Formats: sequence, structure tokens, C-alpha cells
Amino acid sequence: MGNYLLIPILFIGLIILFKFFFIVKQQTAVIIERFGKFQSIRNSGLQMKIPIVDRISGRLSLKIQQLDVIVETKTKDDVFVKLKVSVQYVVIKDKVYEAFYKLEYPHDQITSYVFDVVRAEVPKMKLDDVFVKKDDIAIAVKAELQDAMLEYGYDIIKTLVTDIDPDAQVKAAMNRINASEREKIAAQFEGDAARILIVEKAKAEAESKRLQGQGIADQRREIARGLEESVEVLNKVGINSQEASALIVVTQHYDTLQAIGEETNTNLILLPNSPQAGSDMLNNMVASFTASNQIGEAMKQQNKKKEE
Repeated sequence: MGNYLLIPILFIGLIILFKFFFIVKQQTAVIIERFGKFQSIRNSGLQMKIPIVDRISGRLSLKIQQLDVIVETKTKDDVFVKLKVSVQYVVIKDKVYEAFYKLEYPHDQITSYVFDVVRAEVPKMKLDDVFVKKDDIAIAVKAELQDAMLEYGYDIIKTLVTDIDPDAQVKAAMNRINASEREKIAAQFEGDAARILIVEKAKAEAESKRLQGQGIADQRREIARGLEESVEVLNKVGINSQEASALIVVTQHYDTLQAIGEETNTNLILLPNSPQAGSDMLNNMVASFTASNQIGEAMKQQNKKKEE
């Protein structure tokens, strides 16, 4: 009979013994109350409490936590925009009592402050400034939260504006503006490239013409030198300059006819090209030279008379 009673007593004793002890995890704080009144705060490790008298009222994490708050507001240029603000906060180890007893819903409190600051700051900015000055918004949110939440045992580690989402129509318009600007820049680059190409082409053509003209000038200079030498040779055999020039021209005429005859696919037509053309050309040139000499001599005589 005694053995049967011993087993329930041992079982009850083990239960009571387990009620005396409890384990607190790392980076966690446990609040102990005795008959409903705050008793103590227990940190990580094996802890003891009096069963029935003491109870675990709550547990607070001492890890850094993050709360994402989405705020919809209007900018200075009347654009509705949604901002996602991420708030990283932690319970101050020395102020676990305030964090547990003074503030029942910390998430709601933080959210309220974020809404208040964002809706006070963003309406002062244009949409483009919101993107540029998002860090200023985050700093303003942190400054406001830091002062307000410190009293309740919370430390604000960092606040970040992680997303800025304008209205869909505004985003489409911004994309069109951006695309237009890029097309404008591309057109300017294409125009500059075309202008440079035209300028360089014109320079190349000018250089080509200059070299071509220089080549023609050199060619004519050599031809004139050759003609001069030919006239000198003919003068030595008793042919005067006029007759020599005419003879050279006729010779070049027949040389040209010969060159045309050698080409099968030429489009050149030499006029006149009749058999008597050479003699006619020679007679005409001799007559022209003779007439020009006579006119020249007459002008010289007339000038002498005027001087006398």
C-alpha cells in the first residue's frame, strides 16, 4: 500500500520541482510577477521561481527587430506616392521594465510616428526631390522616433526609406520623359556624327581638288616646257616661232586621232577630224599669228607717234 502512495507523491514532487525552474533563451528577457505585481527581470540561463506565487508575465526579445511601414502621401507637385519606411529598433536591456509596462503595442506607436513625420516632410518636396532626398526623410523619421521611443525603453537603430512608388500613370509619364530625353541625346549624337562626317568629307574633297589642281598645273607646266623646247629645235632648222607653234598643234591633233583609234570603247569625239582639217588648222593658225603680229606692230608705231 505504501509503495502505491509513493509513486504519486514522487510524480507530484517532480512536477513541483519543474515548476521551480525555467530556462530563458539567449537575447531574451523574462518578466516575473508575484501575485500580479512586478517582481524581477530574468536574463538568459537557468532561472528559479516560486510555483503558484510567481509567474512568467511575459518575454521580450533583445534582438534588433525591423518594422516596415507603408505610407501613402502627396508631394508638393500633387503626385500621390507610397513610401516604404523600414525601422530597425531594439529593446534597451536596462529598460526592459519600461518597454514591457509602459507601451502595450510598440508597433502601432512606431507606425504612428512614421506616418506623422513622412506626411509632414514629403508634402514639402516635389516628386524628383523625394527620390533625391530620401535619406533626409529617413533621418527626420529617426530623430522623431528616437526622442519619442527612448522614454518607452526602445532604441531606434536605423531608419531607411526602402521604396518609393508613385502612381502608375505618373511612372509611365516619367518613363516616357526619360525615353524622350534619351532619344533627344541620341539624335544630337547622330547629328554631331553626321556633321563631322560631312566636314571631314569636304576636307578630303578639298584636299583632293587641291592635289588634282596641282597635278594639272604641273602637267601643263611640263607641256609648256616641252613646247618651248620643240620650238627652239624647229627654230634651229629655219622655222620661225609661229610656224613651229602651228606645226606642233597639228602634230598633237594627229596624235590625238591616233590615240582615239587605238581605244575601242572610247566616247571621245574630236572635232574637226576631216582629212583636210590638219592643213586648214595649220593655215588658220599661221594666218592668225601673222595677223596678231601685224596688229602688234601697228600698235607699237601708233604709241611711238603719240610719244613724239
